[in-house]
Amino acid sequence: MKDFDPKYENLPDYILKCTAQIWEGRDIAALDWHYSENLVVRTPAGISQGNSIGKANTMATLTEFPDRQLLGEDVIWCGDDEQGFLSSHRIVSTATHRGGVFGPTTGIKVIFRTIADTFCHGNRVWDEWLIRDNGAIATQLGQTAQEAAQALIDSGDLAFPLTPKTDILGPYTGAGNNNEWGQKHAEILQKIMLTEFGVIEDAYDRACHLAYPCGVEAHGIDVVKAFFIGLRSAFPYADFKIEHQIGRHDAMFGPRSAIRWSLTGKHEGYGRYGAPTGAEVHVMGVSHVEFGPWGLRRETTLIDDIAIWKQILLQTQV
Repeated sequence: MKDFDPKYENLPDYILKCTAQIWEGRDIAALDWHYSENLVVRTPAGISQGNSIGKANTMATLTEFPDRQLLGEDVIWCGDDEQGFLSSHRIVSTATHRGGVFGPTTGIKVIFRTIADTFCHGNRVWDEWLIRDNGAIATQLGQTAQEAAQALIDSGDLAFPLTPKTDILGPYTGAGNNNEWGQKHAEILQKIMLTEFGVIEDAYDRACHLAYPCGVEAHGIDVVKAFFIGLRSAFPYADFKIEHQIGRHDAMFGPRSAIRWSLTGKHEGYGRYGAPTGAEVHVMGVSHVEFGPWGLRRETTLIDDIAIWKQILLQTQV
């Protein structure tokens, strides 16, 4: 890959090493060359623009979780030297809570997942979509996602989370690739979101290993059904959209896929978020899957339950 410094073997090597250098090596200044000055970062909580804001956010996170380690599980990617590359980086983080956004210091050790979709070109990152399982952090600190969202509001943080209306167009406008495994994953996800839940029995391995929001680690198709039915029933008429889709089948890996998706509509049903409120909600989601001989064998799906609850609470409190 001519697009990267020769010291990196390939795009996954670039992503993994740069992440370790910045976060675990505490080399915050490396952001000056690793990220574009006009970098756009979207999270379920909102949008930030500019490398200087990225540096401030990185330091704030390291203050709250000073011993954070970022363990890269996989990088699912597409692209080329001419157009640039989109990497979907799945991370498991371990850290000790020392006080900050999640409240006063507790000293509790937490484990949480993140998936970052980043557009890389010319040895730099220009555009990013970042979903962290903040609900997992809250849960391990003894809070519910709803309580954590309420605490943000009570602290004076009234910024409304990301919605399609507040999103902005960045330098990356691609949709991924046409690989068969990404297409297979997309078909399964689309059927689930159309409430064709029977596809779960047909498409998933009975022994599937699952990672879901709020730190859920489980096995078996009953867990898949419970998560997606609970999510979809909360937003029964919301529009589902696949925002980005990558499929790959690399040496020493099973066939796998990364899909970033969204649900946009009203909270009109009982489900994951309690009694319906009629609040307008945008769910920013991402799913990584791996296929095996008996179907979909591994899945990590992330949404930010705190950002979703914050949308609901900001619209329903008098």
